[in-house]
Amino acid sequence: MKALILEQPGTPDTLRLAEMPQPQPGEGEVRIQVNAVGLNPADYKFMETGFPQWKYPFIPGMDVAGTIDALGKNVTNWSIGDRVYYHGNFTQPGGFAEFSITTAHTIAPIPDHVAFTTAAALPCASFTAYQVLYHKLHIQPGQSILIHGGAGGVGGFAIQLAAREGVEIISTCSTSNIEWVQELGATNVIDYTKEDVTTRVMEITQGRGIDAIIDTVSSASATTGLELLAYGGSIACVAGLPDFRKMQSFGKAISVHDIALGMAYLLGDKKAQQQMAEIGQAIGKLIANQQINPILTEIISLAEIPHALVRLSHRHVRGKIVAQIDF
Repeated sequence: MKALILEQPGTPDTLRLAEMPQPQPGEGEVRIQVNAVGLNPADYKFMETGFPQWKYPFIPGMDVAGTIDALGKNVTNWSIGDRVYYHGNFTQPGGFAEFSITTAHTIAPIPDHVAFTTAAALPCASFTAYQVLYHKLHIQPGQSILIHGGAGGVGGFAIQLAAREGVEIISTCSTSNIEWVQELGATNVIDYTKEDVTTRVMEITQGRGIDAIIDTVSSASATTGLELLAYGGSIACVAGLPDFRKMQSFGKAISVHDIALGMAYLLGDKKAQQQMAEIGQAIGKLIANQQINPILTEIISLAEIPHALVRLSHRHVRGKIVAQIDF
């Protein structure tokens, strides 16, 4: 089969197309004929260091949509020909290939009339946004939330989901993405290239501070976020925890949430892994009913993935990039 492989830890431009043996599913696994694969910042970040579990040449790619074409032993709840999508185990070979293996308990069905490319845009970003809002922050109508990086994957999905719950949304983005972020549902948009985020948040909230924050930027940004929280506020950290030395006991009684969706695989927590399939079903229904935008902005080929990941690493890509796999 055709696949993009990594010979050793490195940057995305070191990926190369090669012929690889077709993988075979083990017990509790399914083989997927890959129709589309989504690109994520985690892809290029993991490539730089690799994992002890990786055997080279390694095939990256975590967000996969395709058709089940083989069943492993004891898989009884899926059939050959089922259309599915999933957020894969980053310690195992992934979806930058014509075929990929995954566990049967972590996949979700692709609803009728939803394209493979649409489904592949969803897992990492939308599952993370869903987990953050509903399992961590427990957002409620009338609350306020600051969502950093509203033009990106996690930020874009988080804005849409929060808007559905009647939350007042403040989001940050660059000048060229203001209109896009507003269309997704942000109540107020802060242009971080021209405005001071801290000053603007406090102006918008009339000095009270914000009820919740989703930080997709960095540990330093999360640390600054501690100052912006109102009493009892919460911050969800997607890109690094804050400096806890800046937190004061018996202060604003804030809570901090560490977000690491894929660690459910590394820790072997089957219940948490199954939760990804449950989130996938919930997101799939929203997409099928056209209640949220999949924010798919670009479809490329398998061979174009390395260059697209380099662009993604520059952090100025709007929405989601998906590669369509041709047979």
